[in-house]
Amino acid sequence: MTDHSQAPARDVLRQFIDSHFQEQVETLAQLVQCPSDNPPGDCAPHAEVAARLLEGMDLVVERHVVPPAFAQQHGMRSVTNLIVRERFGDGPVIALNAHGDVVPPGSGWTGSPYSGEVRGGWLYGRGAAVSKSDFTTYAFALRALKQLRASGTPLAGTVELHLTYDEETGGMTGPGWILSQGLSRPDYVISAAFSHHVVVAHNGCLHLEVILRGKSAHAARPDTGADAIEAATTLLPALYRYRDQLAARPSQTPGITHPTMVVGLIQGGINTNVVADTLSLRIDRRIVPEETPEAVEAELRQVIEGACATLPGIAVEIRQILLARPFAPAPGAAEFAALMCREASAVMGKPVTPIGVPLYTDARLYSEAGIPTVMYGAGPESLLEANGHRADERVPLDELRKATLVVANTLLHLMVLPKETR
Repeated sequence: MTDHSQAPARDVLRQFIDSHFQEQVETLAQLVQCPSDNPPGDCAPHAEVAARLLEGMDLVVERHVVPPAFAQQHGMRSVTNLIVRERFGDGPVIALNAHGDVVPPGSGWTGSPYSGEVRGGWLYGRGAAVSKSDFTTYAFALRALKQLRASGTPLAGTVELHLTYDEETGGMTGPGWILSQGLSRPDYVISAAFSHHVVVAHNGCLHLEVILRGKSAHAARPDTGADAIEAATTLLPALYRYRDQLAARPSQTPGITHPTMVVGLIQGGINTNVVADTLSLRIDRRIVPEETPEAVEAELRQVIEGACATLPGIAVEIRQILLARPFAPAPGAAEFAALMCREASAVMGKPVTPIGVPLYTDARLYSEAGIPTVMYGAGPESLLEANGHRADERVPLDELRKATLVVANTLLHLMVLPKETR
């Protein structure tokens, strides 16, 4: 239940958020208008735009540049992580994490993918929902708390913004870097998501690259070669049979169905009149919370090697590209999720419940470190409604405003001083 003794403080938060909402929308539009596509992952310029916008709000921004060699090792051209720390007093450290890198826009847009325009109560553009919107959700919630302190309400604790730039490639140069370098060790984390559920679990992900190596030959004498493309016609059916079997392994996590597998990329061949000596393909295998990532990788490797074992003249190379573990609750996360659900339900005017999602995100990195972590932010009922990773990505402005208030109210609950200590 909501603490009614905090009602005056909550009014201050709501009034600040409402009165600054147009500024919040304009800030989001500016973030969308600066491309930060990943790939190619050259995201330092967007970080500088975001840093200057935050500094214009009287927030102190730390710029943490990831060494180029480490960034490139993880598929990035440039990464600058931003940390804002606002200390209100002794108490818990709560980090708010959103990512500014976005998938390339692709085709099919009805306007510019970087327009940031508002139509029919929605703001459109790549990253509008995933998750540049939560740069503003979290920043304006923090600003509302600063206004509350200025009005005379004592608070205890520190709020940090962790604004990072490699969620689309695994997070190791974003939150992974922040945690491994000891730049922050929060007590709680709220990570970017949508407004109608509190996400408490999500899938992991394994990416494998498979290279089939044969022997090139003139198309007039294919018998003198070993055709890597033909070899793939044996491997692919085996992979798809394996994929179909995954449907018989249901997850027990609400919101997650079962493991999935996709062959997302195939490249091969030299020319039309040459027997292909090489073919490569990339596999995306989603790992449900109940699975062990190492066992999943071993199983998939066995499928690949078994399918190719009898192919004459064909050698197989398997390389791990990415292994992102599932997000599962850390100790203390259940109570944190319950608080977030109560605050969100009060603002949204409907039950907001915990759920799992089949995606994978940076939240897992905080939870792996033992930090109670939940995912909550601005967005509609579903990723499909937001057009996430599709043309015409969009975020509803009403949910943007409400999510900002939910986050501010949750922070207030965690940071308010007991009366006897004031």
